[in-house]
Amino acid sequence: MVVVKTARELSKMKDACRISAEALRVAGEAVKPGVTTYEIDNIVRSYIEKQGATPSFLGYGGFPASACISVNNVVIHGIPSKELVLKEGDIVSVDVGAFYGGFHGDNAYTFPCGKISADAQALLDATKESLYEGIKQALAFNRVGDIGNAVQKYVEARSYSVVRDFVGHGVGAKLHEDPSVPNYGTPHRGVRLIPGMTIAIEPMVNQGRCNVRVLDDKWTTVTADGKLSAHFEHTVAITPDGPKIMTLCD
Repeated sequence: MVVVKTARELSKMKDACRISAEALRVAGEAVKPGVTTYEIDNIVRSYIEKQGATPSFLGYGGFPASACISVNNVVIHGIPSKELVLKEGDIVSVDVGAFYGGFHGDNAYTFPCGKISADAQALLDATKESLYEGIKQALAFNRVGDIGNAVQKYVEARSYSVVRDFVGHGVGAKLHEDPSVPNYGTPHRGVRLIPGMTIAIEPMVNQGRCNVRVLDDKWTTVTADGKLSAHFEHTVAITPDGPKIMTLCD
């Protein structure tokens, strides 16, 4: 069931989204050669808890960390590790959520670690821009398919592929709510967008084919062909005045 928030609820949710955005910012500042993904996760957890919030992902479905940190060919749900030391040229996707005041915020960004290749930068640029193409379609009384189609068209025009096995979602009092928000679709199809809905739009874009596989830990999801993947996400409110990005720092 799609949950429509009141103006008061949206105001409360904005605080959770701000904390999520700021936690993602401090994570990005920590992405440097020689740093472990475990260290970045500790930074994220510490920041969120200092704000009086709770990491949304910690313990969610048994996930053992506060941030999903996915490096290079890892698409999503990378588990932070003391053994995974970042190196120059890596691309590092960090997905962070915070629960505060009864609501979740959810956002992600793929950070370059030092100097990255031109091919990797092109993938990051295209994925980030596809997110904003999707957000442009998050208009009241549009449909979910309008968002997915905008993302898909932008990505595929640049010879990349959108992951189909994992999608965006509603977000609010629960981390995952209806509706599902795929990064592909048909215009004018799917759930209608109503003012007061809040959704996480999150393109996951592969350099090669769209196929992915989940490793034995049941979380880490990698590209099937071993090529790079990038991930960008914002929590967005549907309003009568157009889409409002909620996961922004002050």
